[in-house]
Amino acid sequence: MLFACVSWLGMMPSTWAADAATISIACSGVGQELEFCKGAAEAWARKTGHALKIVTPPNDASERLALYQQLLSARSDKIDVLQVDVIWPGLLGSHLLDLRPYAKGAEAQHFPGFIANNTSQGRLVAMPWFANAGLLFYRSDLLQKYGQPLPSTWEELTASARTIQDGERAAGNERMWGYVWQGRAYEGLSCNALEWVASHDGGAIVEADGRISIDNPRAALALQTAAAWVGSISPTAVLNYAEEESRGVFQAGNAVFMRNWPYAWALAQAEGSAIRGKVGVAVLPKAAGAGRHAATLGGESLAVSNYSRHPAAAADLVLYMTSAAVQKERALRGSFNPTITVLYQDPEILQANPFMGELFATFTRAIARPTTVTGARYNQVSHQFWNAAHDTLSGKATAEQALSRLDRSLQRVSRRGTWR
Repeated sequence: MLFACVSWLGMMPSTWAADAATISIACSGVGQELEFCKGAAEAWARKTGHALKIVTPPNDASERLALYQQLLSARSDKIDVLQVDVIWPGLLGSHLLDLRPYAKGAEAQHFPGFIANNTSQGRLVAMPWFANAGLLFYRSDLLQKYGQPLPSTWEELTASARTIQDGERAAGNERMWGYVWQGRAYEGLSCNALEWVASHDGGAIVEADGRISIDNPRAALALQTAAAWVGSISPTAVLNYAEEESRGVFQAGNAVFMRNWPYAWALAQAEGSAIRGKVGVAVLPKAAGAGRHAATLGGESLAVSNYSRHPAAAADLVLYMTSAAVQKERALRGSFNPTITVLYQDPEILQANPFMGELFATFTRAIARPTTVTGARYNQVSHQFWNAAHDTLSGKATAEQALSRLDRSLQRVSRRGTWR
């Protein structure tokens, strides 16, 4: 499973420097990420005279993490620059280069919380590249057609999705669904399920003091609510959907609502999209009478492997790729949320992506997964959480049964809540 795709990009300008290096960078293939990653990296190569090797790791975050852990544990130099998820700096930090000496203060431009997240044992092991938070995408034309308000609660979303789904099917679109999201048993389901739980006031799975809080009635209600969507307003196939599968259904015009990350906006509005000009973006709903609007914090950073043969060149590539100019271009062309605060006041970015200004607080107040408190055990925590959620969604267990088993399992993993 080493590489999903490796392509060689020979950058050999006539001004090639004697000390030119070949730098390999991992670029995700989700949506437009590969296109934009390659484009910026190629621009850096032309500017510096270095050569590039583009590596496309698995799109599935869990598989990508396993690949990174395999390579880094072997002290491999196969990848110089790694694209890392917001939850990985604590897991991979000991294998990553301290970028602070190379950044020379550039880190001060980024969200302080993101910089703190990327700091492991006092070392800046990754530079923020783009921010993410779960959002609700909706068909504004269909809400208007059926006289439905933008839902504020999950109950309102369920009712509105059912009304429009039934109406559109009666009108001839038998493939229409009310709501699509990420239900596969992987990290994306942990993100969705954490939003459901938090929006029902069900806690954060593991609290900041180490207490395991997931086995409670509000969390159970949250999972029961989502399980009722499957086969009703969501296809049973949603249990195997990741980001791109749900986006494919929505962008084909076959869903009323979708939960996804901001990148889906630019693709939905692109020329040739079946729903261009018919999409709105809002905060995710909350439980009626309790809870709050909750969005899981996501995002990606760039890091340099400690085992790179060319750490200075690799760090230079990271700083170029995460610069204000590159982040602005990615925001304009691909609706990737910047991590540099001042860009949220840029009129061009706000014109291209109105939701970035309107939902700014959603990004700055997004809910972090319990990576800090669980440390190196987070991967086990998330794996067991998404399996408990998937068991509930698929009907293999009730929410109460699944969460009770999860609690017992996490007590063992944490050594009864100590996480040491």
